Amino acid sequence: MLLILLEALLALLLLVGIVWWTMFSGRKGGEPPAIEPAREERKPDEK
Repeated sequence: MLLILLEALLALLLLVGIVWWTMFSGRKGGEPPAIEPAREERKPDEK
């Protein structure tokens, strides 16, 4: 019985380790900023 509990604990720790690794082992600066499409600059109406 103790062996089954230890195995379940090991599986849980492995699962938590994998989730932790995938969440926090990305790029150092995070995701790069999204490139915004070029906006057309409007000229003010000349009166």
